[in-house]
Amino acid sequence: MKKVLIIGGGFAGINAAKTLGASHREDLEITVIDRRNHHLFQPLLYQVATAGLSPADIAAPIRKVLSPYPNVKVLLGEVTKILPDQNKVETTIGVLSFDTLILACGAMHSYFGNDEWEERAPGLKSIEQATEMRRRVLLAFERAEREMDPLKIKSLMTFVIVGGGPTGVELAGALGEISRYTLSKNFRQIDPSRTRIILIEGGDRVLKTFDASLSESAARKLEELGVTVWTSTRVTHIDDEGVWMGDEHLKADTVLWAAGIKASSLNQDLLSPLDGIGRVDVQSDLSLSRYPHIFVLGDQARCIQEDGQSAPPLAPAAIQQGIHAANNIIADLDELPRKPFVYFDKGMMATIGRSAAIVQVGRLKLSGFFAWLAWCFVHILYLIGFRNKLLVMIQWAWSYLQFNRGARLITHPEWRMFETSEGEGTGHTPGPSNK
Repeated sequence: MKKVLIIGGGFAGINAAKTLGASHREDLEITVIDRRNHHLFQPLLYQVATAGLSPADIAAPIRKVLSPYPNVKVLLGEVTKILPDQNKVETTIGVLSFDTLILACGAMHSYFGNDEWEERAPGLKSIEQATEMRRRVLLAFERAEREMDPLKIKSLMTFVIVGGGPTGVELAGALGEISRYTLSKNFRQIDPSRTRIILIEGGDRVLKTFDASLSESAARKLEELGVTVWTSTRVTHIDDEGVWMGDEHLKADTVLWAAGIKASSLNQDLLSPLDGIGRVDVQSDLSLSRYPHIFVLGDQARCIQEDGQSAPPLAPAAIQQGIHAANNIIADLDELPRKPFVYFDKGMMATIGRSAAIVQVGRLKLSGFFAWLAWCFVHILYLIGFRNKLLVMIQWAWSYLQFNRGARLITHPEWRMFETSEGEGTGHTPGPSNK
C-alpha cells in the first residue's frame, strides 16, 4: 500500500486528490490535510471583500468535494514541519508518514520585509481577510456619516490600494462601483460618489503581465469609475493615518494590500534553493531533484517551461499541475516513466467593473463587454459545486440589473455578549469598532 500525503486543499491539491481517487487503485492510500475545512476559489475573493458575494458562495467543504472517493481521507490540521529524509511531517494533530508527498500549500501576501504593515493594510488570501476588508470598507462609510470634521470625513472616504496587479485592479474597480452606484442613495450626510480611491503601483503600468494596450484600457476604465492610478510610485511606510511614498504622505483611513506574494514557509524544510519569493525549483515532472518522491505544485513551485519562463501563479496552472503529478504517481505504481509537465496556456483575464474586463489568450486580446462575459463564464465554470455556480450566476445577474450588492454585512471578531467569570468579554452587545 502506497501512502500519498497531500498538503493543501487548493486548486492543485484538490485536483491531485480527485485524480488519484478516481483511479480506484486499491494500492493507494491518500490523505489530504489542510488547516481549513474548505476549498476556496481565490480569484473571486475580492468580491467577498467588496460585498458582492458571501463567503459560502466561493467555498466548498473539502470533505464534500472528495466524498465520492473512498480511498481519500481528509484531515483538519496544520503542517508545522517537513522531515523529508524521514518521510514524515509534523502537524498540529500529530506526526504523519508518507511514501509520496504532494506539497500544494499555495502562497501568502508579502510586505517585502515590513510585516508590521499587515495590521493597517490587510492582504487578500483568505475568507477571514476578505471579511475584514469588507468590515473596514463599510465601516469607513458609517463613521463618515456621523463625523462632523470635514478633514476627517475626507480621510475616512479615501481608500488606498497598494498593488496594480489583477487583485488590486479588481478591488479598485469594485470599490468604484460601490461608492458611485451601490451606496450613492443610502446615506444622508455624506455623498459616497465623492469617495477617493487611489491605486498605487510601483511599476510603470497596472496589470504589467498583460499586453500594454490592455493595461491602458483597464486604466481608462478605472478612471471612469473614479479611481486615481499612481504608477512608478512605491509605498515606503504605512502608519495609522495613511501611507508614505518617500517624503509624501497621503491621509487615508483604509489601506488595502495587493502588492506581492511569497511561497509557503514550509519550502524552507526541503533543503533546496529558493527563489526571491520563496519558491523551490522542481524538475520537469514536478518533483524535487533531491527527493523524487516529493512533488511541489502551484505557487510553491518554480517550474521552468521550454520557453524559459516559469508556469504562472494562476488557477489553471495549479489545476494542471495537480492532475499531472497524480498521473505521474500512478505511472510510478505501474512502473512506467514519468512525463514532463507542459503548461497549456489558457490565457489571462481581469475584470475592472460592471461590463468591463480584459482577456488575453495568445495573440487574442479582448476588452469591454464581451471580455466581461468571457470572464463571467470562465469563473463560473471553475467554481466547485452546482450550488455555488448557480448562486454566483444569480447574484451577478441581480447586481448587473440593480447595481446592488447583497452581502453588505459588517462583521466583528468579538462574539461574546456577556462577561465570563475570568472577566473577559465585552459585557455588552457587540457594536461597531472605531479601529
